Amino acid sequence: MAAHNSRKVILLALGANFGIAVAKFVAFAFTASSAMLAEAIHSLADTGNQILLLLGMQRAAKPPDDRHEFGYKMESYFWSFVVAIMLFSMGGLFAIYEAYHKLGEIRAAQAAGQSTTMENPSIAIVVLVVSIALEGYSWWAATKEVNRLRGSQGLFSFIEASKSTEIIVIWMEDTGALVGLVLALAGIGLVLLTGNPFWDVYSTFAIGALLVVIAFFVARETKSLLIGETATEESLAKIRELAEATEGVQRLMHMRSMQLGEDEFLVALKIQWQADLTVEVTAHRTNGLEARIREAIPRARYIFVEADIYDPNKASGASDAPPPPDVVPDS
Repeated sequence: MAAHNSRKVILLALGANFGIAVAKFVAFAFTASSAMLAEAIHSLADTGNQILLLLGMQRAAKPPDDRHEFGYKMESYFWSFVVAIMLFSMGGLFAIYEAYHKLGEIRAAQAAGQSTTMENPSIAIVVLVVSIALEGYSWWAATKEVNRLRGSQGLFSFIEASKSTEIIVIWMEDTGALVGLVLALAGIGLVLLTGNPFWDVYSTFAIGALLVVIAFFVARETKSLLIGETATEESLAKIRELAEATEGVQRLMHMRSMQLGEDEFLVALKIQWQADLTVEVTAHRTNGLEARIREAIPRARYIFVEADIYDPNKASGASDAPPPPDVVPDS
């Protein structure tokens, strides 16, 4: 995905979440709603998350140097993983803690015969409705970009296969934020309808559980990329096609790849060339193969081609080597 599209979506979410966070804190000050406080902390965490994603994009653009010869593209994956940790701790765990704390306060107030009526609920409702409108617009922009990228591919398979973490993280954050706002509004609404203050607590628990689940999926996807995912199946199939169509190639013995960033990966090929080719001819055809791969797949930033001789024993795992001295063969 083009970086400027990701940046635009992130900046839109950043502005929306910062404004929403301020409004929620003000609403909490008037209502003392645990759901409203959980949502305010959630929006504050999301604001910080978007700043971290922008930082990751900036650092990922740094050119390779002597210490990092493959560049800094994976910085974006690292900061996306940090975002998942913040979602889990500042968002999910805080909401669950706040719900537990509020539950104790309500029980203590009821035991003491004190009122548990929510103060100024209309303020909370207005803030939540406006927040849903703003968050909904941010979610719509992120969803529009996700749909453009995935085309006819299924949503979950696209998330699983995507090599770009920023837009996925933003979309999942916005989805969680929108659902969380609806849960908070439902909890406060049920408190007003039933007079039962525990609905505010239940909605806070639900918000916390939702954020923990989203944080788990974000961490799972970014961890997979951090430890080294392969390039896309389409890219590898095209490279295999180009290699096997190259004159003088007898066999593509194996191919290994690793995604280095959203728009960059490395690939290593081991090829058996015809035995009668000279070193000069083999080198010339290798260079031609690399040039064709780069032309067809610009994301193939680093290409390594090794010449070798196919050994069926090694390929099958068999070995004619004698056993070690301390191993006695079966009689």
